[in-house]
Order: sequence, then C-alpha cells, then structure tokens
Amino acid sequence: MIHDLIPIDFRTIGNIFSSLRSRNYRIYFTGQGISLIGTWMQNIALSWLVYRLTGSVFLLGLIGFTSQIPVFVLTPFTGVVTDRYNRLHIMILTQVFFMLHALTMALLVLFNVIEVWHIIGLSLVFGIISAFDAPARQSLVIDLIDNRADLGNAIALNSAIFNSARLIGPAIAGVTIAIVGEGICFLLNTLSFVAVIIALFQIKLPKQEKTIQTGNFKQSLTEGINYAFHSMPIRTLILLLSISSLIGLSYIVLLPAYAKEILRGNADTLGFLMSAMGAGALIGALYMANRKTVLGLGRLISINSISLGVTIALSSFSGKLPVSMIIFFFSGISMVLFLSSVNTMLQTITDEDKRGRVMSFYSMALMGIGPIGNLLAGTVASWIGIPYTLLAGGIVTLLSGIWFEMKRKTLRKYVRSIYATKGILPGLTDNIT
Repeated sequence: MIHDLIPIDFRTIGNIFSSLRSRNYRIYFTGQGISLIGTWMQNIALSWLVYRLTGSVFLLGLIGFTSQIPVFVLTPFTGVVTDRYNRLHIMILTQVFFMLHALTMALLVLFNVIEVWHIIGLSLVFGIISAFDAPARQSLVIDLIDNRADLGNAIALNSAIFNSARLIGPAIAGVTIAIVGEGICFLLNTLSFVAVIIALFQIKLPKQEKTIQTGNFKQSLTEGINYAFHSMPIRTLILLLSISSLIGLSYIVLLPAYAKEILRGNADTLGFLMSAMGAGALIGALYMANRKTVLGLGRLISINSISLGVTIALSSFSGKLPVSMIIFFFSGISMVLFLSSVNTMLQTITDEDKRGRVMSFYSMALMGIGPIGNLLAGTVASWIGIPYTLLAGGIVTLLSGIWFEMKRKTLRKYVRSIYATKGILPGLTDNIT
C-alpha cells in the first residue's frame, strides 16, 4: 500500500516535466508559479487577520463560506460561458479583477480602516470572480499542451506549483505578518498578479470553433447537467469530491484556531502547519507528474480518500507542533493524490465540447461546496471544540473512501470502455481503475 501511495521511479524522473515541452504551458506554469506564492500569502494573512480581529472560529468559517459560495451558485452557468467563449480571455479578465481585489484589501489594511464587514463583502466579490476563473482555468490546461498524452502530467504539475507555493507562501507570510503586519502580504499578492497576466498575454492558441455557440444558453446548461449526471463515472467522482469538500477538506479553515488554541502558537505556527501540508502535497504532485498513464487512478482515489480521513482524525489527538506537522505532511500527500486523480480522470473521460461544463461541476464540488463545509466546520467547532470537529470530519472522509472502493469495480466497467473508445486502452484489462 505504501508503494501505491508514493511510488516515484527516479529512473524516469524526466517524465515529471514532460508537459513543459509545450511552449504555452511552460509560459503559463511560470506565471502561475509566481502568482500562487502571493495568493498563499494572502490566504494566510486573511485567516490571521480575521482571527486577530474577532477571535472567532465561527467567523473563520463564515469568511470561508462567503468567499466560495458564489462558486457553488454560479459555476453551472459560468461553465456554459467557458464552453461558449475563449477560455484564455476569460482567465485574463479574472486575473485582472483578482489583482484589483487584492489591492483593495491591501489599502484597507495598510490604512488601518479594515472592518469585518469589509472582509465579508470583498470575500463575496472574490467568490464571484472565482466562479468565472475556476472552470476556465481547469478547462484551459488541455488547450495549452501540444500532446494530449501530457494532460495528466500538466494537471499534476499544476498541483506541484500550487503546493510549492503552499510551501513557500505561508512561510513568507508568517514572517511578514510578524514583522510588518498583514497588509504587506495583500500588497505583495497584488504585485504577483502582474506576472500571471503578462504570461497569459504571451500565450498563443490556435483558433478553435466552439461547437455549441449556436444553441441557446438554457439548452447548453441543460445539456451539460444531463451529460454529467447521467454518466455513472462522472456522477460518482463528483459525489465523492462533494462529500470530501463538505466534511473532510473543511478542516483547513480551522487551522488558524488550531494553531493558536490547540498548539498555543501564533502566525509562525500556522505558517509551519501550512508549509508541512504543502511539502507533503508537493511530493504527492511530483508522484502524479511522474506517472505515465491514467490507468490505476481509481485505486489511487480509494487509497488516498481513506488515508486523508485517517490523517484528519489523527490531527484531533495532537497537541504538539512537531507531531501535527508530521500528520499534516501526510495529509498533504493524500489530499493532492486524491484531488489530482479525480481531476485527471474527469478530464480524460469527458467529451471535449462539454469539458467546461463538467469542470464547472468539479469546481462546484471542490470550491463551491467547500464554503458550506467551512461554515459547518466553524459552527460545529464553536459548539463541540476543534478536536472533536476534526475527529468527526476524519471519520466521515474515511467512510466516503470505503464507499468509493466498494463502487470501484462497477466504475471500472464504464471507464475502461471510454478509455478504449478514446484510444487510451487498445486492449481491455481489469487493471484500469
């Protein structure tokens, strides 16, 4: 089982960067790498700012809710927009609006006029921008690579750069907050968006016809819903991801309070926890990038959904920073292997003309249901305490992984026929998912 979790073959280490041979993806990767460090600095600064101003775990959950609930409401519609219009242009616009959002936060904090209602309102704005950004970002990746066989690698490298930033950003943010306060983190994030905007303008994509532009919006929306939820593999993957986002992944919103109340630490402690999680996530992402095939993804999803639940539950028993860092390190590995596997399988089995809409449901399950989980986690933690909330979340995540494992044999029958149709699997075998 350990071999299934992180089996990196260092003899084929070059496979990790295969998608970077594509010029467009290489440019995108570089710009995102810089921008995401700023984003993670802002995430840490925002969490610490809210907790410093209010001391409330409920408000931590509320801010998480308001920043992402628009994704839940809007992504079915923005997914249609993604399939009908230029994904690259949509991303450029969203990055500009993200930059303006970060600048507004920076000015409010630096001039010491920030109030909780400002944060809630701007969190809603952030969520609206994210609702357009998420499906476009998820769907754009396949347009950036020259060889479709590199899709899994590109998705994994996205996770790698995201989690490299998760490793670096919180550490920088912790020191920055301690020395000069949260405002500088928001300002640095504002500047970091310049890099990704410049990179996106350098990308040159061949003109592609959008095959569904002639239909009306309502028909396109209905078609996407019917396609996603009448497909057993897509429906099952989205349901599992929804459960994990609602109950399991919401533990992250409690980390500022966990660092202060359970570990008796400060902003540095939170930075260490997030960096430990980021280090594990980076290892998981590098393993996924080193994989040369989509075969076996279902097994990875089962194993890492279960192990993610175990690590979340174990964190409820820890009161020491070194122990918690080890637990969250393995949590990071499991989380990325789980999320990357779900993402890659969905993009692989989805028809090209419906990818934006299917990935909007992926985004809704990952980012849209997440805020409901954040609000739930904050509310439950204020009633029964952080340790019991983590324990309950871990158990539910564990049970959802067991449920998926029980469904995996049925899932295999559907997925292998799709793989064969797409030419991924010339000869059918039983070891597909």
